[in-house]
Amino acid sequence: MKRTLYPKLLAGYLMYGIIGFIIITTFTYHITFDFVEKRDAASLYRESALISSNYAAEYFSKSMTLDEIRTQLATLSTYLSGEIWIVDTRGNIILNTANPSLPEEGVSIPGFNITDFGSRYYQVGTFYDQFSSETLSVFSPITVNYKVRGYVVIHKPMSSLVSYANGLILIAYETLGLLFIAAFVVLILFTYVVYIPIRRITKAADQYAAGNFETKIDIHSNDEIGYLAASLNYMANELNTLEDDQKKFVSNVSHDFRSPLTSIKGYVEAMLDGTIPVEMQEKYLNIILFETERLNKLTRSLLELNKFGSHGTMLDITDFDINHTIRMTVQTFEGTCKDKRISFNLILTGEKLFVSADMSKIQQVLYNLIDNAIKFSHADSAITIETTEKNEKIFVSVKDTGIGIPKDSIKKIWERFYKTDLSRGKDKKGTGLGLSIVKEIISAHGENINCISTEGVGTEFIFTLPLAKEHD
Repeated sequence: MKRTLYPKLLAGYLMYGIIGFIIITTFTYHITFDFVEKRDAASLYRESALISSNYAAEYFSKSMTLDEIRTQLATLSTYLSGEIWIVDTRGNIILNTANPSLPEEGVSIPGFNITDFGSRYYQVGTFYDQFSSETLSVFSPITVNYKVRGYVVIHKPMSSLVSYANGLILIAYETLGLLFIAAFVVLILFTYVVYIPIRRITKAADQYAAGNFETKIDIHSNDEIGYLAASLNYMANELNTLEDDQKKFVSNVSHDFRSPLTSIKGYVEAMLDGTIPVEMQEKYLNIILFETERLNKLTRSLLELNKFGSHGTMLDITDFDINHTIRMTVQTFEGTCKDKRISFNLILTGEKLFVSADMSKIQQVLYNLIDNAIKFSHADSAITIETTEKNEKIFVSVKDTGIGIPKDSIKKIWERFYKTDLSRGKDKKGTGLGLSIVKEIISAHGENINCISTEGVGTEFIFTLPLAKEHD
């Protein structure tokens, strides 16, 4: 596109000028000349009709002499820039304003026949070879007592009509020139407003296709092109972020798989070559089992996250009692809580509180949040779970009084494999995927989840669910 678009625009601009010139020299000139010819013919016909009904009729009725008529018509002939003839029915020129010294019997016009005019009152030509150049000849009959006695013929050189028509055509050429200049201004504006931005977008697209997402399109116009540039900039930024995330994801997965595999391989080789004595093998087999369970959990979490792809995940939306689900989920942690002497405070709205969501997925959300709260809570502490209803939404809160999350890490906790420095010593079995799964499940429901945390004080997770319709 960048090699052909602008030459096409220039070719179209030149074609516009050439076609305009051709139209004016042919079509417009023909119409203009035809208009001038008909206009002058009509004007001369009105004058000839007035002469035939006044001066010429009075001559044939013997009311005026030929010299008197010649005196009157000489001035009119100068005004009309033509010659005025009075011709009898036999074709004899009785009066010619251009030649006042005609003989009394007149000058005969060879081959004169008024029917040669046909249905028109004028003709263009040399008028029976009386003129050396083309002339517009207009006639009007002279009628006396209902009888045609002769004709008034006015001749006007076609050169004067051509000169007038050329003047009008010159105006058309000047107008075309102004339009051509205006079109050039439009072409310049189009170049700066459309073509140059499109070239920038094209170059940036080439860079994006080559994998360079750092290139930015510097276009800030408030129109479709500006919107396209902003969209492409956003897309490049997202692709760049995605590429970084992919590298980070591969790096994290490699690290999380490599560590347990290295431990398993090392201990197995040590047992095989006898480095670890038989009486010590049970201890190291338990370590291998621990690392295997960690790999298994990591694999399950990755498979779970894979379900939440670009096309979303299938949700089995039903109405269920969120209070009952919370109570049942809490019971699964009874043994762990007893070991750490952690208690639960359940502040639940109503005996039953129905929400509309995927029950199994929400159970997983609650399990992951409570599991995190237990991991990072101190012994002899309490975890508070609360449900409240507001504006057709149910707010579920899971709050602990544990180690908290650093302020600069709160936005990163939703990233896959992310672990804060404070959590690394307490989360030996963690994969860093639990909160990512929670975020994906809540987003799949079209809801929101937020985190409020203070380092050394505790953490609270709050997510929303749609309130179900009324239940008996």
